[in-house]
Amino acid sequence: MSKNVEQIIEQLKTLTLLESTELVSQIEEVFGVDASAPAGGMMVASVETAGEEAVEEKTTFDVLVEDVAQDKRVAVLKVIRKLTSLGLADAKAFTTSLPKALKEGVSKEEADEAKEALEAAGAKVTIN
Repeated sequence: MSKNVEQIIEQLKTLTLLESTELVSQIEEVFGVDASAPAGGMMVASVETAGEEAVEEKTTFDVLVEDVAQDKRVAVLKVIRKLTSLGLADAKAFTTSLPKALKEGVSKEEADEAKEALEAAGAKVTIN
């Protein structure tokens, strides 16, 4: 803290209640502020708002195919082709480089439907 600020604080400590009220009134008039609304309350409100924004519900999801059982590969390929516009060769290539995202940035409902279909066919799937 600077010496000027320390001196002002020491002087403020010596003021009477009446003098303190006059000082507040003069500060409000000269600087155009309102002492009835503390700045600390404003900061708390903005911190709470920021916390609420950080907790917003996720709206887009990625469907990640983790693994496909060898004996279920044909069934999973059919589901992959149905869910995407991939051809047979591309779908086969997709299943050889797992884990990999099949769908990205989709709604919760679409992600759940894709996961159910893929798991029913024999794939291990997660939603991120």
